[in-house]
Amino acid sequence: MPLVDSKKMLLDARDGGYAVGAFNAENMEMVKAIIAAAEELKAPVMIQTTPSTIKYGNSATYAGIVKAEAEKASVPVCLHLDHGSNYELAVECIENGYTSVMIDGSKEVFAENIAKTRKVVEYAHEKGIPVEAELGKVGGKEDDLEVKDDIYTDVNEAVEFVEKTGVDSLAIAIGTAHGFYKGTPVLDKERLSDIAKVVSIPLVLHGASGISDEEVADCVSRGISKVNFATELRKAFTDACKQLQAEAPDTFDPKAFGKVGMAAVKELVMNRMTVCGCAGKAE
Repeated sequence: MPLVDSKKMLLDARDGGYAVGAFNAENMEMVKAIIAAAEELKAPVMIQTTPSTIKYGNSATYAGIVKAEAEKASVPVCLHLDHGSNYELAVECIENGYTSVMIDGSKEVFAENIAKTRKVVEYAHEKGIPVEAELGKVGGKEDDLEVKDDIYTDVNEAVEFVEKTGVDSLAIAIGTAHGFYKGTPVLDKERLSDIAKVVSIPLVLHGASGISDEEVADCVSRGISKVNFATELRKAFTDACKQLQAEAPDTFDPKAFGKVGMAAVKELVMNRMTVCGCAGKAE
């Protein structure tokens, strides 16, 4: 089917008590694997690219790949800009066919985050495209942005932020981090519950790679409607290629590496979709 936007997908998840899995893709093989997993589980799915991924390729190329694969699928697929760094990139992605965008102004002070987000919201909504934003700072490193200390999302600021920006979904900081964790993360899930009580739009959990299945499921039960997975997909793909190289060092066909990488990513994505509770939720 044609690409869909994220608004109805996430509202359905919020109302249904599950979360949509959002998976970062770096190449055609990962796109195919993610959609294959969604097809097998009959799950709605979001495929994401970060600014660095777009810089490596470009937004038109990724949009073309995802659009072509989505049109062959029977489940809803959304193409999302993850951690959009500026207004210009959001506009570029929308113009090139992305059906959802994030603007990440979390490194700005509160008022500047509102202004930056509102500008993207105004443009995107004119085009019928929903917008995700971030309030508070998720730790770790995402592209060129590195946060050494988590600054948790303030409950009252979340209410004001949503009202003043008109944003469609909100990524909140409760102790997760981008990349793999060096220790066991301690999540402020009570803060999540408090935000979910006062903010009506779908909430997003970033930095889920490395969090236990039980923790992810608990966050979903408390109000998370979208869960992002990135680092562990990259590792699964790369590890599968390394294993093939070790077992069959004479392998030289890139397609052989692509096939084992796809299989590893598909298996991981199916697991994460099951944890998020979105299996069987595709219309």
